Amino acid sequence: MFIMTARVPKKRLLAGAVTVLCCCMVVVAALALTLGQRAVTTAAEVSGIRNNEDRIAYLTGLGWQVSPQPISTEELLIPDVFDDSYTAYLALQDQQGFDLTRYCGKRVKRYIYEITNYPTGARGVQAALLVYRNRVVGGQVQAPDGSFVHGLAMPQADAAASPAATP
Repeated sequence: MFIMTARVPKKRLLAGAVTVLCCCMVVVAALALTLGQRAVTTAAEVSGIRNNEDRIAYLTGLGWQVSPQPISTEELLIPDVFDDSYTAYLALQDQQGFDLTRYCGKRVKRYIYEITNYPTGARGVQAALLVYRNRVVGGQVQAPDGSFVHGLAMPQADAAASPAATP
């Protein structure tokens, strides 16, 4: 049998413990800031979206007033591989915290609601939600004629006057 012993002064042991504790606190703070910032900007990937009332509540939570029933419900297949035509759309989803690449090859439902309180007063503006297994995985606000598309967050009144054009 082989036994090895070491003698460590209490001051060094305490200094090491404090150093490890500080490192852990820095990591936790960094994670909290990263995850907290993502949630604030997007409210992304909300689960528990089981029915029409849940979808309306989600959109209401973002500041939208919408029609009581979707104007369109479709089942879509997320492509296995995204080509260049998806670049701008994937960037929009990524800005909101949605990662559609996680759903390649999956079937999602798209629910489109008419927005009744768009800041510019424009009529016919729509909110589209992509839902996979009771979870919002993407979405956008769009003009019915395709003249603009932006994220689900309510724009400021001055920013809504000139939304980004559809790529």
